[in-house]
Amino acid sequence: MSKWVKIFWILLAAPFVLLLILLGMTALGAFGKLPTFEELENPRSNLATEILSEDGKMLGTFYVENRTFVDYTDLTPDIVEALVATEDVRFYGHSGIDFISLARVAFRTVGLGQSQGGGSTITQQLAKNLFNRKGWIGTDKLKEWITAIKLEYNYTKEEIIAMYLNTVFYGSNAYGIKSAAHTFFGKTPNELNIQESATLVGVVNAQTRYNPVSNPENSLRRRNTVMRRMMQNRYITRAQYDSLAALPIELDYNPVSHDEGSGTYFREMLRLVMQAERPTRRQYLNDYDFQYALHRWETNPIYGWVHKNTKADGTPYNIYRDGLKIYTTVNSQMQRFAEAAVEERLKNEIQPFMERQYRTSGVIFQNQTPAQIDAIVASAMRYSDRYFAMDDAGASREQIEKAFATPVEMKLYTYRGMRDTIISPRDSIIHFKKLMRAAFVAIEPQTGAVKAYVGGPNFRYFKYDNASQGRRQCGSTIKPFVYTFAFSQLGLDPCTPVPNLPVTIETFSEPWSPKEAGNVEYDGVMHPLKWGLALSRNNYTAWIMKQAKSPEAVADFIHNLGIRSWIDPVHALALGTMDVSLMELVGAYGTFANKGVNTEPIFVARIEDRQGNLLGSFLPETTDAIGEVTAYTTLQSLQEVVSGGTAGRLRWQWGFTGEMGGKTGTSQENRDAWFVGVTPNLIAGAWVGGEDQSVHPRTAGEGSVIALPIYGEFMRRVYAASGLGISQTDRFEVPEGAVIYNCREMGEGDFAEPVVEFDEFFD
Repeated sequence: MSKWVKIFWILLAAPFVLLLILLGMTALGAFGKLPTFEELENPRSNLATEILSEDGKMLGTFYVENRTFVDYTDLTPDIVEALVATEDVRFYGHSGIDFISLARVAFRTVGLGQSQGGGSTITQQLAKNLFNRKGWIGTDKLKEWITAIKLEYNYTKEEIIAMYLNTVFYGSNAYGIKSAAHTFFGKTPNELNIQESATLVGVVNAQTRYNPVSNPENSLRRRNTVMRRMMQNRYITRAQYDSLAALPIELDYNPVSHDEGSGTYFREMLRLVMQAERPTRRQYLNDYDFQYALHRWETNPIYGWVHKNTKADGTPYNIYRDGLKIYTTVNSQMQRFAEAAVEERLKNEIQPFMERQYRTSGVIFQNQTPAQIDAIVASAMRYSDRYFAMDDAGASREQIEKAFATPVEMKLYTYRGMRDTIISPRDSIIHFKKLMRAAFVAIEPQTGAVKAYVGGPNFRYFKYDNASQGRRQCGSTIKPFVYTFAFSQLGLDPCTPVPNLPVTIETFSEPWSPKEAGNVEYDGVMHPLKWGLALSRNNYTAWIMKQAKSPEAVADFIHNLGIRSWIDPVHALALGTMDVSLMELVGAYGTFANKGVNTEPIFVARIEDRQGNLLGSFLPETTDAIGEVTAYTTLQSLQEVVSGGTAGRLRWQWGFTGEMGGKTGTSQENRDAWFVGVTPNLIAGAWVGGEDQSVHPRTAGEGSVIALPIYGEFMRRVYAASGLGISQTDRFEVPEGAVIYNCREMGEGDFAEPVVEFDEFFD
């Protein structure tokens, strides 16, 4: 063999030898660390935690990347075929590296001088997505090849396909095929048809250019390209391609956001509870609230769950990255019904009424001086994002105030949609102060399971949760607990005769004689005790307090029934002077429908890890608060409130015919409106008020007028729905030994006329 022939073969072989040497050095880690065997067996990825309803619907996710995994069996064949046809036609014939494609790329790049990409297999792309570790310049591709070969050795082709589809970013904050299918089409991966599968595969390499929302024309062309490649590879026929290519892209766009979707307030409450730190005394105004919070944290495993539980390696769980599945008690249908009821009443009734009041009176903040109003607005300014940004940038106070007083173009949220306007940031704050707020909670009394939870009108614009964070004076909704004390501890019953007269109680400071609501005549006529509850008469509740003699005993009794907030043990507590949350109030009413057993509200049933292993299941804390006969006695009185008392419109307006009780409540000057409804299998309550207590209706702001209709709209939907297990034929169970109280022989008449509850006074 001649010298030149040897040189020719050496030169020809040298690149391949060099490549083999480089591959060997890469495999040995000379150019940077490669994934270990353990990492290949358990590839790490940011997996979103799924929040699931009791009926299996996705309420939302906690995520850094909105990514959830699916198995190969959860994929439709169309998505697999579209991917293989577009990204790697020889996928099933290579072991991680497609040398035919590499040769084609090399020939076009070197031989023809064309800049030619491609050549990467699905496995290589997966390796890059999972283990993208930078090394020396030019060695990244070698590391990708080695990793791809290792992946092929450790996983089946089907597993590699599933892993790839799970790791890809599809745009619109959707990571993985499951999130993408839900985001763009409102489907699961096994529900996607051919054209939808092709659309998502087309997005993979250019998430912005081929995004079907922002670039629909580009996306359509790319989708048809994918389907043409499916046809060329005989996954679909020519006839199928021709018919499908003529179709438009039909989206059901559901962008995932912490601020959007169903159960936003519930999801945030859940997040805060699971990540709660152990309470400290300085967080609470009084020792009672601190001790209860500490008890809850120590005894309820869901509070501070991430701090109380660790993974097998000893590290704490991360709800944003570990792909947990949180199975909640919320029913997706009831949640939608509750959100719709709150939204509709605010948009169509409550806010329009308030706008008319503002136009007529010219007053937004009731009974406030100009200085007090300035203080309210200034406080809101100081806690705004605009203020923080300008302050961090070093702006002076004068510069900040000038910026807040200068009109700018702005999109302004209203209950009827976004509005383009020119307004100063200061005036925009006043605009949001004008918007009324509402909250709603529904709980199953037998289990304490929270079925629906609405903390406000729109989480994006109103972060404060009025269902559990907010505490307001509860007004007459406290009265059923006082009446229950009378039935349980004083030997009274619903037919006990009480004169319709003012009541005065001597206290340590001065005599206390509560005012009555509206134009009430004290005629001295004897009425049964339940008459006072049905009409929300303050003098009858005060009469019970006078018989009780000990406000401390009444306060302790109410705590035992489920009101966990601090109750100042004074006689005026009987009129609802204490601040409570809607969540605890609704939970406490469940005691009456649950045969006297108070069940702490619960909202998580179980938690699983990404493999489906059970990490925890949860049961509520229960307390035998009162006897079941006493509970049923109170239920009878609550039903009188609906039959013809302050909640009578539930019968004559909504036409509800089943067994139903409830209680309206209104705090001083109409600042807070409440209603809690009781049916055999569901307790639900609504609150309506302003962010600032000086923003409220001057008239017609009673619980029966603006809070009760939210409950009515919710129950109308619940009764009309099938499969919820709630019906107007449901009946309260009558316990053995219970007395059915009929007080008509004492002169009680039917409450035929609609009764409106007026303001309540605590002085």
